[in-house]
This record gives sequence, C-alpha cells and structure tokens, in this order.
Amino acid sequence: MSNKTKEDINVIAKELARNYRGYEDFDERHCYKLPNLKAVLDTMKDIRRLMFPGFFGPENPKFNSLDNFAGSILARIYEDMVNQVQIALNYETENCPKLQEKSHEIVMDFITKMPEIQTKLMKDVQAMMDGDPAADSHEGIIFSYPGLYAIFVYRIAHELYKAKVPFIPRMMSEEAHSRTGIDINPGATIGEYFMIDHGTGIVIGETAQIGNHVKIYQGVTVGALSTAKGQGLKGVKRHPTIEDNVVLYANTTVLGGETVIGHNSVIGGNSFITNSIPPYTQVLISLPEHKYRKLKK
Repeated sequence: MSNKTKEDINVIAKELARNYRGYEDFDERHCYKLPNLKAVLDTMKDIRRLMFPGFFGPENPKFNSLDNFAGSILARIYEDMVNQVQIALNYETENCPKLQEKSHEIVMDFITKMPEIQTKLMKDVQAMMDGDPAADSHEGIIFSYPGLYAIFVYRIAHELYKAKVPFIPRMMSEEAHSRTGIDINPGATIGEYFMIDHGTGIVIGETAQIGNHVKIYQGVTVGALSTAKGQGLKGVKRHPTIEDNVVLYANTTVLGGETVIGHNSVIGGNSFITNSIPPYTQVLISLPEHKYRKLKK
C-alpha cells in the first residue's frame, strides 16, 4: 500500500469517526455491548435440534438417553440465552442490579415452554402433511419446507417478544425472513395447525391475529391499512384478524386492524380486502377477459 493510499484512508477514517461522534446510536455508552447475532443464531440452531431430535445435529438420540440428550442442550441454551437476554435488557435499563435475576426468570420461563412449543410445531407439521399433496413424509417437511422453518422461528421469537426482550425476537425473525422470504413479525398471534404452502413473499404484521387450522399461500400479506402516522400507531391493532379454518390463496392482501376474515372462509387468489368478510364466505376475483389476435406468419 502506497503512502498516498494510507493518507487517503486516514482522511476517510477521520470522517467516519466524526460521524460516529455525531450519532447518538453510536455512543459507546449505548452500544458498548449489544446482543451478539452469531450467539443468537447458534442458540436457534440448538433449539431446532431440541425440537427435532436426530434431524439437525451430529448425534443420534436413539443411541443415547433422551433425557440426557434434551438436558445437555437445554443447559447450553440456558447459559447462552441468559447472557444475551441480560445484554439486551441492559441496553434499555442501564446498571439495573436485578437484570441478572430478571434474565434468569425470562429464560427459565422460556425453557419451561419448550414442550408446548414442540407440540405446536408437530401440529404444524401435520397441517402441512394433511394440506399438501406434494408432501411425502413428516421427515421431508421438517428437513426442507421453508414454511415450517419460518413457523419454527416465529414460535420461538414470539415467546421472547411476549416477555418484552429487546432486539432478540426480531433478530431471529429477520434471519428466517432472509432465509425463506417469509416475514412473520414475532408479535403476531398465530394458532395451531398453521400451514404455509410455498411461502415466498408472505408478510404477517405485528398485531395480526390468526386462528387455528389456517392455510396461507405464497405472496399473501396480512398487513396494516396505513402506516402514515408511524410511531403514533405503536401499540394500536393495525393488522387483520383471520379466524379459524380460513384459506388465503396466493397473492391475497388483507389490510386493517378492524378487518376480520370470518371462520371457514376461502379467499381466492389476488384478492384485495380492507373490509370484514363474514364466516363461511368464498371470495373470488372475476377472471380478466382474454382477447386473441392472429399473428402474421
């Protein structure tokens, strides 16, 4: 590297340092320690191994004590999560002497819910098996379906969201978003036997409420009617309610916090809905008229 290049780099570095000092977000009092993304993602991998034993780790639980298998992974999850949750809480509540105790309580409550989360996930697997004629086996769904992976991450992140853990739930959900193209906000409420088919382009907003036995296809948006007020809408229900036994076909858009899709309804593809739909309703979009013209040979 030439002296001229070194001088140019030093000038740019000084300009960046000036920027760092000018933005409160980069104040070392706030960001000297933030949750570690790699540590959070490693914990997600451990939880996935725990939820689906024998699928995503080197070990074969059939040849080991299942209790020991689960216990050893849970112990590692506890140690790693307590550290990351405490860091996240400390960002918003600096120097609180009870943060360690609070982190312990949050993580232990989270771990206590692991059997319940696993039960829900296996119901989601069954929903995909029942609803997808292309599915060959539970194993194939667990290994390869992006919809199941997005739901798995959501069900983990949602518990941490409810516990008001900063950063970490969204770090998890955005990893699933980047990996699958499915964007489920961890604040959404989603019932049992949830099926995502194909999945690419699905968006489910923070205050959405989705019931049991709901099936959603690619390109569906369960979103807000307007976000023009920005932070003024924080805490307001701005996303729809989808009741039990509803099917939303591809590229359907449902918007608005007061919009309710009634139970046992079927919404045809490419629908755009901003008003409530009563139960047992089928919504269809009229096919566009096709015109045919003979091309010259």
